[in-house]
Amino acid sequence: MDGYEEKRRHALQLANRRRTGGALAFLGHWAKIVVISLALFIVIRAFGVEAFKIASGSMEHTLFEGDFLLINKLVYGAGIPGVGRKLPALHAPRDGDVIVFTYPVDPRLNYVKRIVGTPGDTLAMREGLLVRNGRTVQENYIQRTPGEPDQSDDDFRWQKAYLVGNAAIEDYRPSRNNWGPLVVPAHDYFVLGDNRDNSSDSRYWGFVADSLVRGQPLVVYYSYAPDTGEKLDWLTRLRWKRFGELIH
Repeated sequence: MDGYEEKRRHALQLANRRRTGGALAFLGHWAKIVVISLALFIVIRAFGVEAFKIASGSMEHTLFEGDFLLINKLVYGAGIPGVGRKLPALHAPRDGDVIVFTYPVDPRLNYVKRIVGTPGDTLAMREGLLVRNGRTVQENYIQRTPGEPDQSDDDFRWQKAYLVGNAAIEDYRPSRNNWGPLVVPAHDYFVLGDNRDNSSDSRYWGFVADSLVRGQPLVVYYSYAPDTGEKLDWLTRLRWKRFGELIH
């Protein structure tokens, strides 16, 4: 009888050890999955794809306030955190590209605009029409506000340093719809909002350095109409048709 009890205790101990070992192995397995998943998320977010929310209407009707975007950070060369350098780019930013960049005036903010001038381009605007390298650009994507008067602004004074041709600096009186010609410096870009009469862009604060470009928006993965007065507008005011819309 004593031998039977001893064998029984031994069997119970083995079973307990197996259960404990199995539980620890299970927890260890899931801990590895969590750690690897977090590491992949950090790497993908840093070098691959990142989410971005549109916070203003400066890009309507291409992008709307309340749109949530996925950004391709590899296309222009993702920035290496803490180093101040970038990975090799697939290609340089081009005229017509919509980009997300660090706002030159306040590095805490990110902006989204469309490139209309790359290094070496000569740009001007005449009565609201964009002129690049002597040719009027057909911009079918822009939005205008009917009846909105042209306006001058002291912020335009920065442009005098980049005037070219026969432009007389002392007589230069730029406005929102009439300015230039300006030459885009090397490693810089000139950007404008598609909502041309309601956009804070390069006309006001200058060029965007290549080092500030963060990536190119790919697709709208979520969208809702904000500022409707409803507490749950992010659930009740969804723009279903914009889900999955590619950005051009």
